[in-house]
Amino acid sequence: MPDLTETPLRSDQLVDGKLLKVYRDEVRVPDGSTSVREWIDHPGAAAVVPLFADGTTVLVRQFRYPPRRTFLEVPAGKLDRAGEPPEEVAARELEEETGWVAERFTPLGALHPCIGYSNEVIHFYLARDLREGTQDLSEGEFVEVVTMGFEEAVAQARQGTMHDMKSAMALLLAAAHLHTPDPEITTKKPH
Repeated sequence: MPDLTETPLRSDQLVDGKLLKVYRDEVRVPDGSTSVREWIDHPGAAAVVPLFADGTTVLVRQFRYPPRRTFLEVPAGKLDRAGEPPEEVAARELEEETGWVAERFTPLGALHPCIGYSNEVIHFYLARDLREGTQDLSEGEFVEVVTMGFEEAVAQARQGTMHDMKSAMALLLAAAHLHTPDPEITTKKPH
């Protein structure tokens, strides 16, 4: 198998933003020549699919500025500090965005959504044993909480009508897990 590694030679930071850092790197590619890679350093995120005993789920509808439209999404948020456990982020975002707290989280995997230009990793969870908590949106965050049937949400993901990639993937991963559950990977709520 050939070595396809690209070796960084030089890195220039172009943007030092509140959320993202953008770099332009010069790299040595496998044939020995050099090329340029522009990429975004992202702290990572967690996304969660809440599942109620009655077969419903809770999503949030919110406006996303870059595509200039409203999306239906699973609760999610970025890791706020280095080393922050993604499961704690999932628990925090679930309550902050929807007002629900889960007692059980099942990890569904972690995926890189934008490998061509970002190092972001999203950690996915299924949340169960839900009870009411307190919604606490961040300043400048506006969401509509939407309750719908879990199977209806999964159908939207399968049909391509749920346009947020992380949400579609989260729902599909949750549905796959529910059809072949592994009780060994379910964990209790983080403390």
